[in-house]
Amino acid sequence: MFRDLPGQLYTSLIANDRWMLYLEGLGRTIVMALGAVLVGLFLGTLVAVIKVNKVYAKKPGILLKIGDWLCDFYLTVIRGTPAVIQLLIAVNVIFAAAPISSSLYVAIVAFGVNSGAYVAEIIRAGIMAVDRGQMEAGRSLGLSNGMTMQKIILPQAVKNILPAMGNEFITLIKETAVVGYVAVEDLTKMAELIQSRTYQPLVPLLLSALIYLALVMLLSAALKKLERRLARSDNR
Repeated sequence: MFRDLPGQLYTSLIANDRWMLYLEGLGRTIVMALGAVLVGLFLGTLVAVIKVNKVYAKKPGILLKIGDWLCDFYLTVIRGTPAVIQLLIAVNVIFAAAPISSSLYVAIVAFGVNSGAYVAEIIRAGIMAVDRGQMEAGRSLGLSNGMTMQKIILPQAVKNILPAMGNEFITLIKETAVVGYVAVEDLTKMAELIQSRTYQPLVPLLLSALIYLALVMLLSAALKKLERRLARSDNR
């Protein structure tokens, strides 16, 4: 397998401009991860706000109780089942009538729904870390629960949330590697395609792994820089 490694590298990367296939797959991986993060951020914020309002409300209404129950159901189901099963259900059951060309967008929704359950817990924990007296202070100024959450609580919770959100994005990038199950030609799928054409599994798989590693290392470095900047702002 390791014999003629330079030849394998040429065949799997240079010949027939196969390096462009890696770039094409990487582009789809990044688009999918970014889209899923946006969907997950929207769902996670919505779920977290409902859960936190249920805690803060002295006498929660029936709508808030129903919303809290639905959020609990969503969190239990999504966090308790594998992401790849959720992806297959989304593509082959829920959106079975959609054309195959839309699989990328279906995957974004599926991964976003999955990520939203974890983002919700991140945001909820960040909000709950803010002193509860802040909510009481906002209420004493005549603000509603929603306005107090928007104007006072959430801005303070952002510092607690951002580092964990960065880690969730890194995790999501790696999780998207299973999207080849639904015929989306991401980075991993492109490596498999090149392997099927060259009959050389080592270089395509190794190159895709190195690209994932480089991407994660870049994001980790950016995340550490952000954490240091937030720490400096706290010390001022």
